Amino acid sequence: MKENIVLKVDEKGRLTFPLKMRKDYHIEPGDVFFVKPEQTGIHLAKVENPFDVLAEYALHEYKEGNTMELRAFAKKNNIKIKK
Repeated sequence: MKENIVLKVDEKGRLTFPLKMRKDYHIEPGDVFFVKPEQTGIHLAKVENPFDVLAEYALHEYKEGNTMELRAFAKKNNIKIKK
């Protein structure tokens, strides 16, 4: 999304992002943002839970067949584990 977008603050100080922008940037109700004041404006950055990102990656790897059972991993890497 490269075109300029104009947002208007309502009486309660809220901004509403257009639907296309919310879809393009995966903005959902309840999302949290970091706000960083800068000389030329305000920088917003969506907060992502690192555990959600890790879980998504793990699920992708599992679906692609890039995972192995824990004992097989230990054996391959010469890691001793208790039975």
